[in-house]
Amino acid sequence: MKPTLFVLAAGMGSRYGGLKQLDGLGPNGETIMDYSIYDAIRGGFGKIVFVIRKDFEQDFRDKVLSKYEGHIPTELVFQNKTDLPEGFTCPEERVKPWGTNHAVLMGKDVINEPFCVINADDFYGRDAFAVMGAHLANLPEGSKDDYSMVGFRVCNTLSENGTVARGICSTDDNQNLTTVVERTEIMRVDGEVCYKEEEGKWVAVPENTPVSMNMWGFTPDYFVHSEKSFVRFLEENISKPKAEFFIPLVVNELITSGQSKVKVLDTTAKWFGVTYAADRQDTVDKIQALVDAGEYPSKLF
Repeated sequence: MKPTLFVLAAGMGSRYGGLKQLDGLGPNGETIMDYSIYDAIRGGFGKIVFVIRKDFEQDFRDKVLSKYEGHIPTELVFQNKTDLPEGFTCPEERVKPWGTNHAVLMGKDVINEPFCVINADDFYGRDAFAVMGAHLANLPEGSKDDYSMVGFRVCNTLSENGTVARGICSTDDNQNLTTVVERTEIMRVDGEVCYKEEEGKWVAVPENTPVSMNMWGFTPDYFVHSEKSFVRFLEENISKPKAEFFIPLVVNELITSGQSKVKVLDTTAKWFGVTYAADRQDTVDKIQALVDAGEYPSKLF
């Protein structure tokens, strides 16, 4: 069974000021998400599921899904802040939904095969999808608690325009994830890749240190774990209007308890995205260079 790509796009409308302003960065107005879909098809994925907000469903169907017709099957699911387990009611002061792992839970009724989760607005690169697609496709049938994460080399994820936040990963001898520590300020200092620790000191790390860019591989049993974890999260955080239920929270729980293992998959791909306004032209230039090199056609769909 071919794996599914699960695209987290529920925040798209708010981040971009509405779908009508979805930023075209490719030579024919392609979005970063278009390149992800193209790479996923090349990487052997068989279906794309998007999680979005219900209020821009028609706009999304008209402007996004229509492009992929005839290329790969697609499905939509919807994230709403009121989608909570039985016994919980969303507080009136809550503005946004409950974070990335809450978004993942919205796919539980339509995904029955190994799947990869990505952000809609990150450029992950061809090799990342090839590595993840092959790993998921080769899982034994009925696999459980056997997860994965594409570990980008930190040197391939930096911005020239300021610091970036990344989850710095540690692994055991079998390349299984042991910890993910979020570092909110990472940049080159005197030529070395460094993160700023809590006391304000810059700490150098090796160029190839794996970092998480929110590209995860799961089997469907992950939904069961997530539902149980979400209940525990809500019991502690339902009254906190800005609390978010993130994927690394659940993954760390499963690793720490010994319930699951997460293989860190190395990739040579270079991540990029628009972290700062000044990154936009750099991203346009990088995409154009990939097109010029023959990595992508000038028009994707």
